[in-house]
Amino acid sequence: MKIPENVKYTKDHEWIRVEGDSGWIGITDYAQGELGDVVFVEVPKVGTKLFKGKSFGTIEAVKAVSDLYAPVAGEVVELNKVIQDSPDVVNKDPYGEGWMVKIKIADKNDLGSLLDAAAYKSLTGK
Repeated sequence: MKIPENVKYTKDHEWIRVEGDSGWIGITDYAQGELGDVVFVEVPKVGTKLFKGKSFGTIEAVKAVSDLYAPVAGEVVELNKVIQDSPDVVNKDPYGEGWMVKIKIADKNDLGSLLDAAAYKSLTGK
């Protein structure tokens, strides 16, 4: 299981990769493995405000439907079109092509409460 060092993690198994004031959000390798084959991802429209710790969409797999939780507050500025046509890319490349939304981060202080790779590894026991 991959746990990249260059992203921050939530206890709900989302990740965020930060560049400047922007963040790309997706689910972790652990989460996609637990869900199984992803068949549909529902995310909000561009312009939607996300609130830290609140649900912003759902991910549907063969086994279950799960909520997606925002690691930080911000505004959606881009959607990953690839996952709309090929949701299985979340299983194949959860930290790359399988990202879900790009946001403009409202408050970078929100990042302080997220887990680093070592803490996330400890959480999952992997």
